[in-house]
Amino acid sequence: MFLTAPQPKQLDRPVVETPIPRDLFAAIADLKKELNAVILAHYYQDPDLQDIADYIGDSLGLSQAAVNCQADVIVFLGVHFMAETAKILNPNKLVLLPDLDAGCSLADSCPPDRFAAFKAEHPDHLVISYINCSADIKALSDIICTSANAVSIVNQIPEDQPIIFAPDRNLGRYVSEQTGRDMVLWDGACVVHEIFSERKLVELKLSHPQAEIIAHPECEANVLRHADFIGSTTGLLKYVQRSECQEFIVVTESGVIHQMQKATPMKKFIPAPPNSNCACNECPYMRLNTLEKVYLIMKNRSPEIILDESIRQAALKPMQRMLEMSNTK
Repeated sequence: MFLTAPQPKQLDRPVVETPIPRDLFAAIADLKKELNAVILAHYYQDPDLQDIADYIGDSLGLSQAAVNCQADVIVFLGVHFMAETAKILNPNKLVLLPDLDAGCSLADSCPPDRFAAFKAEHPDHLVISYINCSADIKALSDIICTSANAVSIVNQIPEDQPIIFAPDRNLGRYVSEQTGRDMVLWDGACVVHEIFSERKLVELKLSHPQAEIIAHPECEANVLRHADFIGSTTGLLKYVQRSECQEFIVVTESGVIHQMQKATPMKKFIPAPPNSNCACNECPYMRLNTLEKVYLIMKNRSPEIILDESIRQAALKPMQRMLEMSNTK
């Protein structure tokens, strides 16, 4: 709704395709200097995309990096809601997303019209929304959170204040358990984090008895109960660096393993198995971004993220509140 589509092709003139250079890494580096651009990438991107990024992080870290960005152009290697977040925080910067089809199953599980009606049914509730949602949902929220700060933010809310937590029911349930708060949960979920098989996880643990199981709180409760450590993507990365264990079963999107291996090359990381034979522990939306597409968006300066200003301003307030509460000691 708020994204600009590529310009339609003119039928009365030949279509000239942009040639792809042989050395994409060098070409992207040159364009970054030319545009005064910064490249932000999520841990779930392909390793090549992580390696060209100026900053790699989870949703909280990427939001903080976007706030502090001094570049003229933000090239966001992630999905729609992440690029939208960068635009919410940087209205005067050019924000580029390699593939407009890089959406999010969790964000899609919370349509704005249905959520507005849901919110109206609970008029006395404070709305805390996980950052993995659209700009429209952020605009309907009071506070945004991430998996890294959700528990802390809920703990800062007065106990007599009822809360709606959206859109991820699994993260909401986990936060409720950690805080003791009985929150009203929107019934949304991430397809990647719901795909892990408890049976296969147990079998994998039996074949790797020395391995620690580390998991993201977006996973279902029956999977989390087997985890030795539960944390945000950055939390998982930091944990494997400080743990004395040499082997880990990683229960989240497998892209983060690239950074785990770079940080601790002597340790072994095993991606947790999905409940089928597919590569479902890789987010299909994240993997739509490629080096070729990064080059093309930087060369063509399109597709650009554009938000309705009223939506952007409404979404900015809960984002700012999150960042302020995240800095609370």
